[in-house]
Amino acid sequence: METLTLGPLTVRRVVKAGAISENHGDNRGGGQPRPRTRESGKPPLVLVLAHGFGAPGDDLVGLADEIDVPPGTVMIFPEALLGLREVLGQPMFGDARAWWLIDFARLELSIARGEARDLSGEVPDGLAEARAAYSEMLDALAKEVPTDRLVLGGFSQGSMLSIDLALRQPERKISGLVILSGTMVAEHEWKPLMSERARRQPRMPVFQSHGRSDAILPFSIAERLRDSLTSAGFDMTFDPFAGPHTITPTTLKSLNTWLHRLP
Repeated sequence: METLTLGPLTVRRVVKAGAISENHGDNRGGGQPRPRTRESGKPPLVLVLAHGFGAPGDDLVGLADEIDVPPGTVMIFPEALLGLREVLGQPMFGDARAWWLIDFARLELSIARGEARDLSGEVPDGLAEARAAYSEMLDALAKEVPTDRLVLGGFSQGSMLSIDLALRQPERKISGLVILSGTMVAEHEWKPLMSERARRQPRMPVFQSHGRSDAILPFSIAERLRDSLTSAGFDMTFDPFAGPHTITPTTLKSLNTWLHRLP
């Protein structure tokens, strides 16, 4: 693993061993050689996974050992813009970070009352800024490695950010989207954008997992997100599990299968 800066973000990068590089076409104009994997002959995947609210920047790096991706895959783990200790002035938050702030009091009250936390009608403050930084990071990444087969995703808030960018930038080629315990936000904006993304890129693969007993982001809203994406024309793989707001070994096993099947 190496830590580097891409655009405005710090990222951790892990490259799975096994890539072979070949020049395809004339590179005299400065174009990048396109590596091919020994396994399939396809360009390697570039898998970007953004962590969730309150996690340290390296929170998902441990998944690099658990995700069985083709050799040569480049795995990128971006660190969220906001350090909660600095933004909130509370040392207790340590290395915790966030893509945008949430209402702690409202979250705790919803959990205490057993109420479904439906964020679908909200456009989070800070989402646009997070999306702009994420986009700049992806542009910088494309200058470092070929992103012919770019897969975006993340856990919880990180997955919402990835969905938002994918929908608002339909011109950006994305080979797949990974939604780990995410939810619907900005529904009135997202739904029309889903149709436009699906029109430009029909049957784009999406992997979505969610726990049936998730008290943070309710399962019912995840189902609504799934149904909306399906109706728009995305190729959905939905992986529910009996558990809370987390990533399970069975989820990773299903994700591995999905990643290997990507065109």
